[in-house]
Amino acid sequence: MAQLWGGRFTKETDRNVYLFNASISFDKRLYRQDIEGSIAHAVMLEKQGILTEEEKDAIVKGLSTIRSRLEEGSLEISDEYEDIHSFVESTLTKMIGDAGKKLHTGRSRNDQVALDMKMYVRGEIIEIDNLLKEFQKILLKIMEENLETYMPGFTHMQKAQPVTLAHHMGAYFEMLRRDRSRLQDIYERLNICPLGAGALAGTTYPLDRGYTASLLGFESPTLNSMDSVSDRDYVIELLSALSTIMMHLSRFSEEIIIWNSNEYGFVEIDDAYSTGSSIMPQKKNPDIAELVRGKTGRVYGALMGMLTTMKGLPLAYNKDMQEDKEGSFDAIDTTKECLLMFMQMMDTMKFRKDVMARSAAKGFTNATDAADYLVKRGVPFRDAHGIIGQLVLSCIEKGKSIDEMTLEELKSISEVFDADIYDAVSLKTCVEKRLTTGAPGISAMRGVIAEYRKYLKD
Repeated sequence: MAQLWGGRFTKETDRNVYLFNASISFDKRLYRQDIEGSIAHAVMLEKQGILTEEEKDAIVKGLSTIRSRLEEGSLEISDEYEDIHSFVESTLTKMIGDAGKKLHTGRSRNDQVALDMKMYVRGEIIEIDNLLKEFQKILLKIMEENLETYMPGFTHMQKAQPVTLAHHMGAYFEMLRRDRSRLQDIYERLNICPLGAGALAGTTYPLDRGYTASLLGFESPTLNSMDSVSDRDYVIELLSALSTIMMHLSRFSEEIIIWNSNEYGFVEIDDAYSTGSSIMPQKKNPDIAELVRGKTGRVYGALMGMLTTMKGLPLAYNKDMQEDKEGSFDAIDTTKECLLMFMQMMDTMKFRKDVMARSAAKGFTNATDAADYLVKRGVPFRDAHGIIGQLVLSCIEKGKSIDEMTLEELKSISEVFDADIYDAVSLKTCVEKRLTTGAPGISAMRGVIAEYRKYLKD
């Protein structure tokens, strides 16, 4: 058992206690951040005259060698070490001798692990944001190709008014835009450096924390050493943002699952992104969408776990905070995998435009426009609403859509109807005359698409 402490103890830690306490099995993924932070710390110590130039050079070279050997596979992280910090420091000391023992001067594992986790989260935010941007590009492509692909819009899972596929995809583009904005906010808030805060009360060594922060790409050093080592708000915020991303993906998944059903038939999922049944040969299942929907609960669980872990902790650092990693790592991995798979499914999926348009027409999504037609001819809205209700009932009884009714049938319900009703309730007209900002009309949507192109370019 390789540990960075023990002088005060008179007997070995119980083996089971050691294993229960150790974090090397999961925090080893932080080796890059640990080495990068240690290099910056050594450079700062030499600048402040705490290390000699020779000691600093030996440490930096040794840490760089460890990183290279880990990445090429000639060095493995051993579970005999308690955590990634002890592995790196012990390996360095074996490699360069006593100079390696000086690396930890002026810092604690408390500020070290806080730094590693912040740097890790910072990098993952950038990766997740890039995935969201790629997803938006796919959605924008679908929007550009489907400005006149008519489909029913829904409320209460009931067909409501006609929209276009471009308009529908735009709603998810907006969700992803908010997701990216949240990630940016988190990045800006977390980007202050805890290194040099020590265990909780700083250090007597003349550290230049601002210099260390600049070396590591942080805006500034943290201003309270107790908060520096006990803050995990950024982890909670990230898990909350990931939960919202997964909620958006889950809503989208639910729609794809419904659209893929025989009853709707709006989409055809590519064979490469669906599966069959072991017993029912006709089945083509939307497994990607179902798994994304299911994995959403897993990410929610990580958020609730972290909130519960932190809710009763007094200042400053407590070992409970070691629980910030496994759930967060899993939530990050899960979200990234779900985004990637869902994007690829969407990029290869075919939309059945004829089925969508037919569903919109058969679903009386133009009923509101039929009522507006009557209102423009002097019928009070409440009376027009009742007339169209009677018309829909008659259509249902006859198995027709509004535009399939003869003019004679329409006039039997209201003499106000004339031949121009058919143009007024066509899907094209119903959509085209909705031109306010955010509406599905082509000119309104083209303006939105232009804005989205600029947004992605910027």
